[in-house]
Amino acid sequence: MIDPTAHLRVYAVGSTFAPAFAMNTQTPLLKIGDLAKRSHLSVGTLRYYESLNLIKPVDRAANNYRYYSPETLQQVQFIKKAQALNFSLADIQRILTIRNAGQSPCALVDELLDEKIQQLDVQINSAIAFKQELEEFRDRTAKIPPTPANDPIICQHISAVSLDYAEQDD
Repeated sequence: MIDPTAHLRVYAVGSTFAPAFAMNTQTPLLKIGDLAKRSHLSVGTLRYYESLNLIKPVDRAANNYRYYSPETLQQVQFIKKAQALNFSLADIQRILTIRNAGQSPCALVDELLDEKIQQLDVQINSAIAFKQELEEFRDRTAKIPPTPANDPIICQHISAVSLDYAEQDD
């Protein structure tokens, strides 16, 4: 329940503690709908984040409304920024767990960024190799005349592709 003396109490948020009205008693708690509007996310997304323990309400009213501290908006913005860097929600959970334990997560962030850069290097090299294969295939099939419209083969250029399993069945 929301208590008029809530600004004097401390509520657990994740594994850190935050005052219900932040440090400024002029800043009220946010209902989930208000948090959704301010964060430009849906209520469903916020509930999903809550189910993953990425955010936590500081209290629930008798009507079961969720109430969040103003700091939760900053946490949601952090989540969105991390996602913009292609961090998964599991990555973000790891980062927040370290932060909620009172430690800086920046070393983990750097490690995750290095992993992402390495993954991109592999994907880029793979894409370059595939591009070369496509160019070679295009050059080989350029010598094949177009398939007549009444031919049961749709396009000889694509029919020239070898499928390993098709060869084993024949």
